[in-house]
Amino acid sequence: MRDSARVVGWSTGLAATLAVVVIASAAIGPVPLDYVVVGKVLLNALAVPAGVGVAERTLRIAGLAVSAPTPTVEFAPLFHFAVPETARTIVVTLRLPRIVLGAVVGFALSTAGVVMQGFFRNPMADPSIIGVSSGAAVGAVATIALPFALPVGPHLALPAAAFLGAIGAAFGVYLLATEDGRTPVATLLLAGVAVQTFLGAVVSFLLLQSGESLRRAVYWLMGHLHLASWADVAMVLPVTLVGFAVLLAYANDLNVLLLGEEDAHALGVEVERTKRLLLGVASVMTGAAVAVTGVIGFVGLVVPHVMRLLVGPNHRILLPTSALAGATFLVATDTLARSGPAELPVGIVTAFLGAPFFLYLLRSREVHAL
Repeated sequence: MRDSARVVGWSTGLAATLAVVVIASAAIGPVPLDYVVVGKVLLNALAVPAGVGVAERTLRIAGLAVSAPTPTVEFAPLFHFAVPETARTIVVTLRLPRIVLGAVVGFALSTAGVVMQGFFRNPMADPSIIGVSSGAAVGAVATIALPFALPVGPHLALPAAAFLGAIGAAFGVYLLATEDGRTPVATLLLAGVAVQTFLGAVVSFLLLQSGESLRRAVYWLMGHLHLASWADVAMVLPVTLVGFAVLLAYANDLNVLLLGEEDAHALGVEVERTKRLLLGVASVMTGAAVAVTGVIGFVGLVVPHVMRLLVGPNHRILLPTSALAGATFLVATDTLARSGPAELPVGIVTAFLGAPFFLYLLRSREVHAL
């Protein structure tokens, strides 16, 4: 009961903080808006399902256009505040997709960071530790630099290639580290470092071949939310929510794994099966996030570490609180990134703020294995 109360208390406070940061972020920009007006616009955007229908939609499968009946859901708004149309357009069309995508990606990266730190029993682990980000970088830069295209729409080509690269790298590392049905954590870590180094070399080679596309490729590698759209949100949000629900269901098993694999097995945990599931879900969440935003560092490293210092190592509390804190952190840093004289990729800002803060934590506190 005490854990439940702590989860509710921390989650409520962090959710309220996220709401404040979202309103502030939506109000800040080249055209500043009143915070009250922004709040009303956001409340007007809240809606509930009002009905279900069927509509004919054209789907592209392997380059072919196929018409198929698709279920649709009609929504009814909960509020009807009077707001200027200009303010509504700026918030809903221009700023809100970027804010929501930042929140979802921060949510996903922080959740994956919690799992990786618990899985490796090391607070220095992050979501890219088994090569997910490097694999995504290879897929994305290859799509930019080389004259080939996946059989998907132009908007999906780059994120699809990045996602496939991310999952391929994670799967490859897992296969390299697995022998006789067992995957030692130390071997997995070393395989991840080796694969990351190799893929880094591949990315460097591709950058040399990118020619006039070099600027675009480098910009993607820096991590950004500049071109965020509701389509990007629709790609990442379902993966993030389903992955988070699965990981939350395995929070107790993750707690037991902190005791060591032998003790976890003695306590009834199917160790290898649980490890595969945790690694797979965390990798898919990271791959989906990185595929649409590029490589955004330090969110999955710093946020889980800070929250562990605040709420403790219990993953039933740590997972939801880190997820909300990660969403808040990335929305806030992206707001800072686009508020200066020249807009910066958010990956630069997260690294610029995250690295010194993490060094401060290392100097001011002893960091032990989990």
